Amino acid sequence: MSENTFMGVPREMIDWSPRIDYEKCNDCMECVEFCPHQVFEIRENNTPKLVVKNPYNCVVFCRACGKTCGLDALSFPDKAATTKAIKQFRKGVK
Repeated sequence: MSENTFMGVPREMIDWSPRIDYEKCNDCMECVEFCPHQVFEIRENNTPKLVVKNPYNCVVFCRACGKTCGLDALSFPDKAATTKAIKQFRKGVK
């Protein structure tokens, strides 16, 4: 399996990456420090300071960075809906 696919589906076709609730985020950057995939970027002197720069670097179905956030400022798409979409894409890809 290529690093650019997940279960045979091009990664760019899969909507899975963290969503930041800026009303809750306090810029603690625990998620940035935790994630080894460079999904996030810190933009100095900007608002918002934290952004999802590389959404396709996020491992599909991983939610670990969200668990590091004590404020629950990170959320993810619905897993069941994502699974259904992947199955549909696989039918079309084969």
